[in-house]
Formats: sequence, structure tokens, C-alpha cells
Amino acid sequence: MKNIYRFIIIVLASAGLLSCRDIMDLSPKDKADTEVILSTEDGIRTWMANLYYNAPFQDFGYNRLGEHQTHTNIVGVHPDTQTDNAINSEFNHLLDGGGNFGGTGGGYDWWSARYHSIRDINYLLHVLPTVDALSEDQKKEVEAEAHFLRAWNYFDLAKHYGGVPIIDKYQEKTDNPDDLKVPRSTESQTWDFVMREFDLAILGLPEERTDEASARRATKWVAYGLKSRAALYAASVAKFWNKAPLSGDARSMNLVGMEASEASAYYRLCVDACTQIIESGRFSLYKPDPVDSEEAQKNLLAYFQDPNIAPEESMLIFGYEKAGEGHAMDFWFGPWQTRDGSPHPGRMNPSLDLADAYETYSNPGRSTPIVTTTDGKYNDYSGFRASKEYLHFTNAYDIFADKDARMWATFILPFTEWKGKTIRIQAGYIQPDGKAVIEAEKASIEVEGKDGKKTTYHTFGAASSEDYSGFDQDNLSCMTRTGFSFKKFLSPNTVAGNSNLGFSLQDWAELRYAEILLNYAEAVVEGGYGNAALAKECLNATRHRAAFKTDIPLTVENVQRERRVEFAFECKRHDDLRRRREMHEKINNYVPKSLDPVLDLREDPPTFIFIRKNAIRAIPLTYPTRYYYDPIPGVGTSGLVQNPQF
Repeated sequence: MKNIYRFIIIVLASAGLLSCRDIMDLSPKDKADTEVILSTEDGIRTWMANLYYNAPFQDFGYNRLGEHQTHTNIVGVHPDTQTDNAINSEFNHLLDGGGNFGGTGGGYDWWSARYHSIRDINYLLHVLPTVDALSEDQKKEVEAEAHFLRAWNYFDLAKHYGGVPIIDKYQEKTDNPDDLKVPRSTESQTWDFVMREFDLAILGLPEERTDEASARRATKWVAYGLKSRAALYAASVAKFWNKAPLSGDARSMNLVGMEASEASAYYRLCVDACTQIIESGRFSLYKPDPVDSEEAQKNLLAYFQDPNIAPEESMLIFGYEKAGEGHAMDFWFGPWQTRDGSPHPGRMNPSLDLADAYETYSNPGRSTPIVTTTDGKYNDYSGFRASKEYLHFTNAYDIFADKDARMWATFILPFTEWKGKTIRIQAGYIQPDGKAVIEAEKASIEVEGKDGKKTTYHTFGAASSEDYSGFDQDNLSCMTRTGFSFKKFLSPNTVAGNSNLGFSLQDWAELRYAEILLNYAEAVVEGGYGNAALAKECLNATRHRAAFKTDIPLTVENVQRERRVEFAFECKRHDDLRRRREMHEKINNYVPKSLDPVLDLREDPPTFIFIRKNAIRAIPLTYPTRYYYDPIPGVGTSGLVQNPQF
């Protein structure tokens, strides 16, 4: 299966342009020049390639803090590290509603980026009727695709800002800038515009793409899929608005917020869009019925390392073709021991909170916190105490043996294998005399066993920092501090040139069929519209793909847990908590938790115990409710009403 990047390369070759960067910088700065470009079929393709490249993919370069437009560098900070799913090894959560790095300024400007693309789309629609190089059928298809891209851009704006100025016509420049000013629409009006734009796209887009140059462009089904995502977001804002209400001019003018009564219509739109996709019979999950959890884990790893292997599930892909212009997942997130030359790996630390959310095969149907003591309790984070009776494990990873295959495919667990190396994640040891040396400076101890042989043990599992990947604060930016490292999406092979950004080339599945299934399940259980029996099947389908054999009931709790574990690190958790107005509840004096693997030298031979505790260097964090919206930039000159509390 081809991808968006490949589509761009083909377009450039056919148009005779010199480089990818040339087209990425293209915009309608001069009307005469742009009219020439848009007068040919190749020019239209080139223009469309630019629009796709700058579309709001939530890909490997997506970050609330910067440089999404480059698709390469997210500064080692991922949206999931701003939720309860993960923490960064160096930084604490960076919760600035304005997209600012640690609240110090800078960051990515969704506002100007989206309106730049919208201007390009509007200009395309403006000149399209005069393009003689296209047939009427071709014009209708391009027009539908432009509506799709405009819907997607406005969807992104609505997520961040609520109601925004709706500019649906190309604006001619005038001597008076005030002539171009458009006031903000209400949030409801903005979402309704998004829905209408997706509908216009659906009417004109093809059901499939067969030619090489357009294989990764939108189809009717992709438009339905993103419409379901947008409708679910809008429905959630309406239904859960009163969980975190805001006040001020923007609220009194309905520029932010909606009434609960409006939720039903959006849930229905989500259900209808998903139904069209499901009933089409065109899509399915990749390898939906594995024999066991080991097979499920292999299938999932293969899919996320290359979503092109599963056209039945991958509905829209953003691809990477050229080393140096790829992305930086391996650069930032692989464990220290397999860094392939990267100076800053290991920064993604999945949290104990997320690990606890996964089901077990022996006790399915609920989140199963990891039990570390014989009394079965799991809510004590006070650290090691000699009075506790800990469970002992010969292999550190045995404590996770019964956990969901998706956890094994997403996390690098302590002392499991990755790229031919045992990834040592050890927080310390308990000396034979009972003294705990945990998360301390590098140390070692020589212990004589029953056989009379003396063995030297090290705090972090090895003598050299080259041979372990956790807890060493002398290398704080590259060592996990939760007890887990990251695996999902990473290349299983050495990444040549990984000392520089942009050398990873794994493709990104922006929209996959699993999301359609779980969007449907949520819209049915929350909105009360649709087929509850089908929604239950949709909920359980992703679980069966993870080798669960039994079904669980359709409940809000089950749907949200399933979304969390199925879409971990796919930028969904951040959006889900925001749209459902749960972020301020989850991140309320919140301290991320870790699971510290500790070698117990009181045992002979030594065994592992695990300590549930607050993550080292973690600080309590609280998400202000104003962060559900971002501040409107430039209100001093635009005259737009600012969002609440900014």
C-alpha cells in the first residue's frame, strides 16, 4: 500500500518540480502565479499534495507543544505524557493550554496553520470552475476532496478553540484589512459547519483509489470515518460541558460550550457515519482471531511497525519515505540500551496507571491493577517497607504474564528482549540484612550464596550505564522512571543515522477500522441511538483481536477502558479526556506512579519483588479547566473575543 509521502513524490515528478521542500513552502502569495499552477491537472495534484502534507494528522510529529508541521520532531514530549498514560523521563507534565513548552512561551500555532490551509483550500475552490484541464467529473471529485480537507481543518480548530470564524469563500485582498475580518461563530455553528463539509465530501469522493498517484488520498469512507470522530467529539462537549463549565464573554455569547440537549444529534451523526462504514463490508481488523496472546502480540507489533500490511484496517495512512525527512520516534523513545546512536532516547515512560488499566486473561472484564504483595492490596504508594510480604518472581516479567497482549506489544517490560538485548530495568536491591537500596546512586554489593560462590550485584542491574535502561538519575533524561519503557511503533531494526532527527520511516495509521468500531460503541452507549447488540460486538471485536475469548457487556466504563488500551500512544487519550471533560478530574493533584523492580538479595537465589510508589521526581499536577480551550491569538488586532480566563 502506498502512502501520502509517496503521493507527494509522484506529484512532484509529474509536475517537474525540483524538491519536496519547494512544494511544502508553496502558498497563494501571488494570484497570477497560483492561477498558472492551478490551470493544469499536475498543478492541481501539486496543490492537493501540499494540503495533505499540512493537514492535521495526529501523527508521530503531533504534539501540543511544537513543530507538528515538520512531521519530525516532538522534542521528546508526546500528548500521552500530558495524561495519566505516561510521563517523560526528563520533564514533568507540560500542561499549558496555549501550547507553551512548560509555560515559558513558544509552541505550535494551530490558529495560523489551519487558516493558512483553509485559505489555500478556498482559493482552490474559487478557481476550480475555470480550470479547463479537468473534466466536470474530475472537478466534482477535487471539489469534494477540498471540502473534506476544509472539514478536517475546521475540526482541528473547533477542538482547540471552540467557535471560530468560518471563512468559506476566498477573500480578495483589499486596502482595508478590516474588510477581511470575520467574527467567531458559536461553537455549535462551527461543529455544524464541520458536519456539512464532511457531507459534501462524502457526496463526491470515490469509494476507492486505484491509481498510484492518489492511493493515499481521501475516499468516501475516510470522510465518514473522520466525520464520526468529529461528531463524537462535539457530542461529548455538549453532554459533559457542565462537568467543567466556564464563564465570561465567550461563554455568554456561546462561542465556547454547548447545551446538553445538543449532544443527541451529534451522537446520531456519529452512529450513522460508523454504520455506513461497517455495513459497507470493506473493512475489518487485522488478524482478528489469534490463537493465543503470544500470537496476538506478534500480530499487533507487526501492524504498528508497518500499517501498510493491513489495508483492511488502515483507512488513512501518512507515510514517510526519505531518511532525514521521516520522524523521530526511535530517536526519542527507544530504551537507552538500543539507542542506535541517539543521544536522547528513553523519554517515553508508560505509567503504572496505564499498566493497571489492562485486563488479565484470567479475570477479564475489568481493569486489573498489578498486585505486588500477598495481601492483594495495590493502593499503597509509600515505597518499600520491611513489614510487607511481597510476591516474589524468578523473572521480573513474570508478574505481567497474564496481562493483555496489547500491553506486551506497547510496553518494553523489565528484563524482556528488544533488538537482541535484555532491557535491564531495575530500581535497586534489598541487601541480605534487609536494607533497601532503591532509586539510589549507583552502588554494588558482593553476596555469598549457599554454594559459597560470591556474586556482585548492582543497583540498576549492571555495572555500566551502557547495559541498563532505568532509574539512574545521573542520566535522568534517558532512563525510565516508571519501571517501563516504550515499544509500540518503534522499529525492530537498527535505525541508520538515528543520531539525527527524522531517520525513522515507519508509517502512521491516522484512521483505522478499530476506531470506527469503538466510536460506534461509545456513541450508542452514550447517546442511546443505534444497535446496542452491534455496539457490543464492536466493543468486543478489538478485545478478541487481543486474544480475549469472552465478551464483556456494553457499558461506558468498558468502552472507555477499551479505548484507552487499544489506542494507547495514538494521541487518543488526550483528546478523549478533553472532550469528555475528564482531564481536570484525572489530573487533579495527580502524581504519576511507578512500578519499581527490585532484586531481593534476602532470597537465595535472588528473586524480584515490585514496589508500587510515586514516580521519582514526580510533582503533583493539576489541569485547570480553562485549558479545555486554547487562547485565541492576536485578539488585540483581530477584535475577536478571547476564550475564558486567558
